[in-house]
Amino acid sequence: MALTLRPDGLPMLIGSFPLDDHTAASRLIMDYTPDIPLWAQLPIFPQEGMIPQFLPGMPAVVDRDGKWFIDVASDAFDSELLAFFEDYMAASEDPGRLDGSRFALTASTGGGVRALLETLAGLDRKPFAVKGQVTGPITFCTGVKDQDGRAIFYNETLRDAAVKHLSLNARWQIRTLSGPGCPVIVFIDEPALAGFGSSELISISKEDILVCLKEVVDAVHADGGFAGIHVCANTDWSLVLESGVDIVNFDAYEYFDRFILYGSQIFDFMSAGGCLAWGIVPTLKPEEIQQETTQSLYAGWQARFRQVEALGIEARQILAQSFITPSCGVGSLSPELAQRVLMLTRDLSLNVRQSI
Repeated sequence: MALTLRPDGLPMLIGSFPLDDHTAASRLIMDYTPDIPLWAQLPIFPQEGMIPQFLPGMPAVVDRDGKWFIDVASDAFDSELLAFFEDYMAASEDPGRLDGSRFALTASTGGGVRALLETLAGLDRKPFAVKGQVTGPITFCTGVKDQDGRAIFYNETLRDAAVKHLSLNARWQIRTLSGPGCPVIVFIDEPALAGFGSSELISISKEDILVCLKEVVDAVHADGGFAGIHVCANTDWSLVLESGVDIVNFDAYEYFDRFILYGSQIFDFMSAGGCLAWGIVPTLKPEEIQQETTQSLYAGWQARFRQVEALGIEARQILAQSFITPSCGVGSLSPELAQRVLMLTRDLSLNVRQSI
């Protein structure tokens, strides 16, 4: 991994927002992070939840009384699975077929992408980068169930289909968002990795996770995109840092003491050109969002920054390879608190960049 991204402390946001209008969300994004616009996920719409947004296009999907699952036992399953893999092969060989395919977001799930494209068309200068996001394969495959309530991760054929589905969606996003001619970043959102090593994911190996992640990462790289991964809690950070991604987004506000334990892996990751996206602005507890200020967050970031520097990485390199982000999306907050998170992210980033 060569150092090809130098964000120098620019602010970047996670996908979700507590609004019911994609155009309004796009305007809000441009007000606070115009250098890295992204498309907004609005979870107020059920079809924009992390699982439902990327479920259309998978084979044998059934909606029964509002409950979505994949019916492996249906008579049509084998034919639908065959059709899926035929479409996958065709789109892989000719990515020009991705637009309008089963791998693209639909009219009902892709409102945020359409609003972002309208925003990009009206820009008078090229941004630093454009950001998209896709639900990670571990989160998706443990969240989607079959007709018996069993996670599809444990069905190797369906797991393979899901990883390929998400991979081609990531490629579709890169091709769709590449109009301004700047880098396209696709984040792989993996909240489920917080459960790695616990009873929740006890039967899933590190090797299985890395195979899934690397297939999505490789797909992002295939179309010249940059792959990030977002985990909003603690996890086995060696797994994340060794996954081949270009950007690791971690909760630096709540879990930095756990993250810094992986010093040798952090050193190797940054030495190879990887970027850290510091999730230093809290989003979990309303009282923390209210009480923190730009100055208090900057002091906290400096203390954490010095611990990364103590790993043997030069200060200038750390700054060059850093983004400033909220610790997670703001979709579950009130609009007022969400806007405060965006304000703190923007202003903290400005302080960081002034220190460069």
